[in-house]
Amino acid sequence: MSKEDNEGLDAVERARAYYNSEDADTFYYTVWGGEDIHVGIYESDDDSIFDASRRTVERIAAKIRNPGKEMHVIDLGAGYGGVARYLAKHYGCRVVALNLSEVENERDRQMNREQGLDELIEVVDGSFEKLDYKDNAFNVVWSQDSFLHSADRDQVIAEAARVLKPGGDLLFTDPMMTDECPKDVLRPILDRIHLETLGSPGFYREAAKQHGLRELEFEEMADQLPRHYGRVLAELESREDRLKDMVSMDYLERMKTGLRHWVDGGRNGHLTWGIFHFSK
Repeated sequence: MSKEDNEGLDAVERARAYYNSEDADTFYYTVWGGEDIHVGIYESDDDSIFDASRRTVERIAAKIRNPGKEMHVIDLGAGYGGVARYLAKHYGCRVVALNLSEVENERDRQMNREQGLDELIEVVDGSFEKLDYKDNAFNVVWSQDSFLHSADRDQVIAEAARVLKPGGDLLFTDPMMTDECPKDVLRPILDRIHLETLGSPGFYREAAKQHGLRELEFEEMADQLPRHYGRVLAELESREDRLKDMVSMDYLERMKTGLRHWVDGGRNGHLTWGIFHFSK
């Protein structure tokens, strides 16, 4: 196995172990919304994390060009499956919710059963770096703020392109470094997530082009990234006394430090975020 293969495997296993941990699961489920654990779109600083995060889902879904119950969708890095439930409820379509964390996936399956959606949603334990699906299997490939965890993002785009049907939509968001970001300025963030780089708009554009995808739109909303992480930080700090009984102090302190790094990176203009839309 090559050094690159080892690095990729390590990144996958680190992400799985992190999101399977009791501290992370409790934090994301209770503080980050428990449904859409991704960057939100805020209209007001008083917006709840849940409402802002759901607004992102709605904004992305509105870009699907041929929505309907005949769609077959795969969500790469599905978290607790909020996207799958939203799409299944609104369109009656079939959705694969693929996610590394078995702990998150069990919560996902339970919520699907409780809401009577388990026949439309298949929750799959797996990595998006190697998809166990045939070519041209899905009308829509969707992902929110998950690709950053991969050490081989080119491979992720290659797999997304492979399983996407001709004429289908690849829709994703990801916290990214700007194309002009100075080298090593994001080291505090990268060290925390145990990676050497983040993706950038230029990287994703080039990778998509190399794998036969055509860019339809990049709706850049860089200001939403520090706004979201700042909102999560404020929520954590306001509930810290109650969280101490559920989450370790070490985790909470590291989370506060990490959130501040994301806020600083966004406010300094070194990070960006938005919705990419590609077609095959």
